Amino acid sequence: MGSFSRLAAQGAQLWLDTSSVNAAIVETYKSALDKYRSNHGSKGKIKNKRYDESNGLSEGPSGVYMRSPISLAKALKNPAELEGMQNCHLRDAAALAQFWCWLEEEIHNNVELTEVDVADKLLEFRAKKEGFLDTSFDTISGSGANGAIIHYRAKIGSCSVVDPNKLFLLDSGAQYIDGTTDITRTVHFGEPTAREKECFTRVLKGHIALDQAVFPENTPGFVLDAFARSSLWKIGLDYRHGTGHGVGAALNVHEGPQSISYRYGNTTPLQKGMIVSNEPGYYEDHAFGIRIENLLHVQEINTPNRYGGIEYLGFEKLTFFPIQVCN
Repeated sequence: MGSFSRLAAQGAQLWLDTSSVNAAIVETYKSALDKYRSNHGSKGKIKNKRYDESNGLSEGPSGVYMRSPISLAKALKNPAELEGMQNCHLRDAAALAQFWCWLEEEIHNNVELTEVDVADKLLEFRAKKEGFLDTSFDTISGSGANGAIIHYRAKIGSCSVVDPNKLFLLDSGAQYIDGTTDITRTVHFGEPTAREKECFTRVLKGHIALDQAVFPENTPGFVLDAFARSSLWKIGLDYRHGTGHGVGAALNVHEGPQSISYRYGNTTPLQKGMIVSNEPGYYEDHAFGIRIENLLHVQEINTPNRYGGIEYLGFEKLTFFPIQVCN
């Protein structure tokens, strides 16, 4: 914080993206600027809608409070970044295939495994793959009712044993030298109930609907959110989180400015080169949770018509691991 105060004391003007910068930094800088103006006798305002929350620019230094252009530049992946994302997802899918085969065999052999045991074993398989650096976030490994806790974190000593007669939700990802992965799969090792089958099917229908969506350029992500919820809405069900977030290329697993969400405030259009997650779900408190997640790359679609003379966009899957069929 001291460095921001010193910059303001020197009359430096800083660009601060208040949607992402720590609020304490913003307030520290503003307070120091006020002191600078007071000491230098600055007063009055010059109208300029680009500056300041009050749509004015004070005489002398003033913070620029606008969205950073860097976030959009990062979101638009170049060919090398996209190639790296595709390659690391192939290696990640191989690790997941090895892991799920191991887990299914252990469960069918009545081996008792905790949620932490499962997460640790997945890390072990991923760590053997070329270019692996670390997990991209803390693995969410939830059996039965724990799967209904959206941001559940299994801990040694308090976590559950993976129950073969309950749904098991595993949300995980990895950082590789050439890309970032994020994938969720929900499986059952035995015979799911009719209720679980119906909910899983409706989540999957929403996942597929978004996966296959085609939309005109300049469409913000919130327009597509209903695609993923429609099947659940038809029977009065829903989920309390966004459907998709931006993902960095060997960077943050949650990256802006784009999203696919019911939050209408984010009007950032989805553009070619962006990467987003597709992760609808359904969570029944004290019973089970379902989420199905792939990563998608926004690309141009060669539609037979170009109404309005504009481009139409759609998605290409980056995630290669299959989804369990719930018979």
